[in-house]
Amino acid sequence: MNESDRLFKNRILELARRSFSRGCYVYSEFLTLAEQDMLCGMNFDSTCTPFYLKGGFGTAERKLACFGDERLCGYIEEPPIACILIEPVSHKFADELSHRDYLGSLMALGLRRSVLGDIVLRENSAYLFCLKSVSSIIVEQLDRVKNTAVICTITEAPEIVNELPELSYTNVASERLDAIVAAVYRLSRSESQELIIQGRVYVDSRLTENVSFSPGHGSFISVRGFGRFIYEGVKKETRKGRLKVAVRVYRL
Repeated sequence: MNESDRLFKNRILELARRSFSRGCYVYSEFLTLAEQDMLCGMNFDSTCTPFYLKGGFGTAERKLACFGDERLCGYIEEPPIACILIEPVSHKFADELSHRDYLGSLMALGLRRSVLGDIVLRENSAYLFCLKSVSSIIVEQLDRVKNTAVICTITEAPEIVNELPELSYTNVASERLDAIVAAVYRLSRSESQELIIQGRVYVDSRLTENVSFSPGHGSFISVRGFGRFIYEGVKKETRKGRLKVAVRVYRL
């Protein structure tokens, strides 16, 4: 275990024990997939409260670790996650903005990445999920993304953020993880295998280093540096014995 992993686990244990000793809810900042994988593999003793993961909406990738429950605390509390709509002042004259554009402008405000959750793009606007503690800073200070003037409004997370990408189809030799990743991102089989072996592929938030692993129907597959997609399974077999599979690929 390297030093950063050890510090992370110690910090998580401290949060779990603080929740138990004080009888209150305690939250981490937004965790990466690697951190979520470490968290789910940790052993907690009787001095720690149970946890759950929450990112502000159902299909969120970055999530808080939330320690505490109604039985221990005596009440129910929602995690401190805010949703901010970031939209161009004038859609007509706006640049076509990407996830990277929004994130870059947010980081330029001096914010840590760990206080920011997912950014969901919809019709050249974005729904940002972040800690409530930084929401006012973003609303007051973020006025431009790339060359586009924007306005920020705190809002309730709309149902639209849970909308899934459209189905698309690709042919693979088998349902192995390396074959599916290679087909979705137009890589060679050896390139996709290298990504998996390097620890850059997560299936349902768990690190998966087995190139022959077969993801289940509805699995969320994240490939660091490329994006993420939902695997929807085999739809039919071609005459040549290849498999036509369905995926939903998230736009970056």
